[in-house]
Amino acid sequence: MDVCALSRPFDDQSYMRIRLEADAVYLILDKVQKGKYELITSPVHLREIGDNDDFEEKLQLLSLLQRFSKRTNYDIGEAKMRAEGLISKGFGMADAAHLAFAEQAADTFISCDDKLLRKCKTTDLAVKVMNPIKFCDEERLR
Repeated sequence: MDVCALSRPFDDQSYMRIRLEADAVYLILDKVQKGKYELITSPVHLREIGDNDDFEEKLQLLSLLQRFSKRTNYDIGEAKMRAEGLISKGFGMADAAHLAFAEQAADTFISCDDKLLRKCKTTDLAVKVMNPIKFCDEERLR
């Protein structure tokens, strides 16, 4: 999951879509806690969370990653080259880096960012990309 998805529970829950995505994130995290899935983190997570101005949200996200995420070894040079290639295809720097690291360590990348999700549909990636609701639906999580 990218930081956009991990942060969904902190967004304005008065919007139905946001509330549904937040519930999906909670459901996924529950399954992570129970060992069904792994939450993989990369240096991009720590950078984006560190840039968050909301101190409480920052602390909770860092605590969540510390408790539930799995860190992995990445080939930084390979990730940099892949990210540069994705940037040349119109991806933003952080999104490109997230995807480059995800391709090395995960089979699914989850985001709530519609623009990113649309861009991924037109790009050949070595990882499935979807929003948390679609992930829960495909995995039949309840």
